[in-house]
Amino acid sequence: MRPPYPLELVPLFLEFLNKRRTKFTLPLRLMEELRIDRPGLFFAIGGVAPQGGGRLNEMWNPYATQWDQYQAASSAARDAGLVDEKGGRWDLTPAGRDLVQRVRREADAYLASLPSPLSTEDLVRLASLLGRAFEATAASLDRRWHSHIARARRIAGDGTRPMVALENAVQGLWQARDDCHMAAWRQAGLDGPTLDALTRIWRGEAASEAELAAKLTTQRPTDVAAELARLRRDGLVAADGAPRTTDKGAKMRQAIEDETDRLFFSGWPDDVGSAAAWIREKLGAVNAAF
Repeated sequence: MRPPYPLELVPLFLEFLNKRRTKFTLPLRLMEELRIDRPGLFFAIGGVAPQGGGRLNEMWNPYATQWDQYQAASSAARDAGLVDEKGGRWDLTPAGRDLVQRVRREADAYLASLPSPLSTEDLVRLASLLGRAFEATAASLDRRWHSHIARARRIAGDGTRPMVALENAVQGLWQARDDCHMAAWRQAGLDGPTLDALTRIWRGEAASEAELAAKLTTQRPTDVAAELARLRRDGLVAADGAPRTTDKGAKMRQAIEDETDRLFFSGWPDDVGSAAAWIREKLGAVNAAF
């Protein structure tokens, strides 16, 4: 697919993911059944399960420098018998794996029960087009950058059900876009925490180093100071005064966005790209009906 890319589709993916399970009550029932809080439950089913296990810095935010915020949740999940930790690596227990399968089964049933504003034919076509887009992005992106793509495959549901197939496709696309973005900033020579600092400065979110550190809640202030010093040294942020990007820094940050879009969209089949207006209309209708 060649530019211009259908960037207007991207917010619709996030809207779908934020809304499609808003009335799915199983997590609330599980919290009561297991006597566990929401962070503890989702540490297991939303962190360890999609990642296939791993260390905290592998399963969670690539823009963080500390993971103390997960201590309580991980302890709760372990006390509930859902996860175990050995040598810093977290994995699901047999009970945790059973729970993940139960959540997936009930989520599939819930999604299949939702009334659709689209005909079955249109819903199947929408899921198929977006599923092909996901597979094309995954195939075109260098495998060394695959991280979130693998997560999407681990948590996919029963694709024979049209609404579940649509969830699989949109979830896959959102995860693939994360991988494309990470590939773009890594190829630009940045690490995640420094990229996050540059992004906040680029958006004008902080008038001082203290404000910047306050925004970056998953980083230590000393790490933020070191990142800011690096950005100033590399000429990406002004050498003194309030943090602000230089022309070089602004161009670099915009180039990362442009490369994210190129990596994400360029592999899409032409017929999927040509259906972008139809996809926007139909996915928008689905989102509005949730």
